[in-house]
Amino acid sequence: MPAVRLGKNHLRWCDDCNLPVLETKTCPVCGKPSREVDLTPPGDVRPAFQHDIDMIRELADKQYGPGCGIAMIPDGHPVFMNKAPSLDRMDEFIIDGRTIGSIRYDLGSGWKLINRIQSAIRIAPIVSKGFVVIDDSAIKFVQDSKNLMAPGVIDASPDVKSGDEVIIITSDRKAIATGVARMDAAEMIAADKGLAVKTKHYKPEEPCISDKTYTWDEVVNANERIILERIDEAVGFIHKTIEKYEKPAIVSFSGGKDSLATLLLTVDAGLKLPVLFVNTGLEFDETVEHVHEVTEKYGLELIEETAPTDAFFGNLVHFGPPAKDFRWCCKTNKLGPTVGAIMKNFPDGVLSFIGQRKYESEARHDKGRIWVNPWTPGQTGASPIQNWNALHVWFYIFYKKAPYNIWYTRGLDRIGCFLCPASDLSELEIVAGNSSRYDQWEKYLDKYIDDRGLPKEWKDFALWRWKNAPQSIREEVNKVTGKDIKDLTRQTKAPEKGPLFMSVQEGYSPCVIGYSIEAALSRPVDIDRLEGFGHILGSKVAIDESGQWLTINNMTVYREGSIISKANVENDARMNIDKLFEIIIRSEQCVGCSLCVARCEQKALYMKDGRVEIDADECIRCQECLGPCPAVNFRQTDSEL
Repeated sequence: MPAVRLGKNHLRWCDDCNLPVLETKTCPVCGKPSREVDLTPPGDVRPAFQHDIDMIRELADKQYGPGCGIAMIPDGHPVFMNKAPSLDRMDEFIIDGRTIGSIRYDLGSGWKLINRIQSAIRIAPIVSKGFVVIDDSAIKFVQDSKNLMAPGVIDASPDVKSGDEVIIITSDRKAIATGVARMDAAEMIAADKGLAVKTKHYKPEEPCISDKTYTWDEVVNANERIILERIDEAVGFIHKTIEKYEKPAIVSFSGGKDSLATLLLTVDAGLKLPVLFVNTGLEFDETVEHVHEVTEKYGLELIEETAPTDAFFGNLVHFGPPAKDFRWCCKTNKLGPTVGAIMKNFPDGVLSFIGQRKYESEARHDKGRIWVNPWTPGQTGASPIQNWNALHVWFYIFYKKAPYNIWYTRGLDRIGCFLCPASDLSELEIVAGNSSRYDQWEKYLDKYIDDRGLPKEWKDFALWRWKNAPQSIREEVNKVTGKDIKDLTRQTKAPEKGPLFMSVQEGYSPCVIGYSIEAALSRPVDIDRLEGFGHILGSKVAIDESGQWLTINNMTVYREGSIISKANVENDARMNIDKLFEIIIRSEQCVGCSLCVARCEQKALYMKDGRVEIDADECIRCQECLGPCPAVNFRQTDSEL
C-alpha cells in the first residue's frame, strides 16, 4: 500500500531529556535541539494505551520467548503508535525517540510482531525463540544489504519455520539483522546453499535505550506552550466563523476523540453551544453513555436525534450488506437523521463545528476548513482542528483531563458504528470480542450466507466489505485460501425476496414515434403509489381503468413490473427510462431519510409513517428532489445479485 503524506510530521524528540517534543525544534525543558522522529506517512501518530503495550509485549513473548516483551517496552516510557499503510492494519511503535518495530494484522493468521534493529537489540540477549545465529564471516555480507544464505547459518531456534519473522544474532547474542525465514531451522543449518533469511533491516545501529521515564501528564505539561498556541488559534477561528456566518451554531459530537476536542474548544472559547448527537442505532453502548457523560459534565444542551429502529436492519433487504464502496448506511442512519434534526431545530440553517482533520484521508485533506455538504441542506460545516494531527488532539484531551471513549483503550484508533464496513478485519475482531452488539450482525451474516449459498470464507474474511474488492485483497485472499475471490463472492442461491432492480432488453425496436425500449423489473410494483411520484416526470399521468398499468407521458409501467419507454430519439428513450426507474426506486424503497423533502421548496413532498409522500397538485416538476437519495444511489443492480 502506498504511503500518502497528508501533512507535516509534528513528532520530534529531545535525546538528552528522552522527551517527546511537539512541533518545536528546541526542547521545551533543556533548550537543546530536537530532531524529527522518522515515521511512515501520513504520520498521524497517537499515544499508545495499555492495550497496545500489552499486545506488543504478548506478541514479543510469543514469537521470541518469555521476557522479550518487557525488554522491548519497559514500564514508564511513553510509547507512540503510528498507523502505516497495509492490506489490513499495521502500527509502528515508537519508544525512546525511535520507531523500533511494528505490529501487523495478516489475513488468515492475525497479529504479528515485526522487528527493526532497535527492537532486536533490546531482546537479543534473552531471545529463546525465533532467532537465527549467523557465522561471523557472514556479518559484513549481510550488512552490505545482502540476504543471509544457508552457509552463513551456524544455528537457529528449532521452532523457526519458513515464513516466520526472525532476528539474526551472533553467537554472543548481538543483533545483526531482522527478516523472514525462507527455510525451516533444520534445513537452513544443514544446507550448503540457498536463501535462509530474506533480510529487512540490516544496517548497524547503536542501541537507543534510555533510563529516563515520564508520565503522560509530565509529557503534556512539558509541551504546554504548543498546546496553548493551538487552542488560541482554534478559539479565534471559532469566533470569526460564528461572526461571519451569522447562523445558530452547534457542535456535532459523535463520541470520538476529534469531535470531543472540537467540543472542548468551543467551551474554551467561552461558549455553551448546543451539542448535536446523531444516534445511528449502530453506536456502541459505551459511545452513547460517553456522549451523555460529556454533555452533562460541561453543562451543555444535548440534541439527540435517533435513526428509526429499522433504518439499518430493516433496509438490508433493499441494499444488502454495506461496503467500503457501497456505504448506503451513512445516508440512512447518519445523514437522514442529521437532516431531520436540522430541519426540526434549525429551519433557517445552522453552523456546525465538526471534528474533521486533514490527516484522516486524502478527501478530508482536500476538503478545506469550511464546507457545505450537499447531503445535508442548511448545514455549513467548520473544523477548528482541520490542521491538527492525532497527537495534538490527544495531548489537548490529556491537558484538559477530559473523559474519552473507552473503546480507544480497547484497541480501536477511531470510533464509529460497531459494524462499519470501513473497519479493518482486525478492528472487527476487536469489536466482536468486546461488544455484545456484534452478535446481531453475526446472525445476519450467517443467514445471508445460507440464503444465498455463499462460502464461509465470505464471512471469515469480511468480504461483504466490498462490492468490488481491490486487486491487493484479491491476491492476498487467493494466497491464503487458494481460491479466487470471485468464487468466494458468487451467490449460488437466489434469495426469496430482494432489492428491486431493472433489466433492459438488448437493442431497440422502431415504433410509430421513433424508438421503444422494453425493460423488466425484478418484482411487481405499487402503481397506485407510483402515480403520485409520476408527476415529478410529466404532466400526463394516468392509471388505466383496469388498474393494471400506469402511463407517464410516453412511458408505461405495468403492475407486474414490465416497462415500455418510447421517444423520437434513442437517447431520450434511455434517459426517460432511467429517470422512471429512479422514481420507482424512490416510491418502492424509500428509507425515510427526508433528504428529498428538504430540497422541495414547493412543499409538495412530506413525510408520513416513515416514508416520503407527494401532493401531486403542489408539484411543479422542477425535479429538484432528484438529488442524492440513499435508495437510488445505493441500490443494487442485477449484476450484484
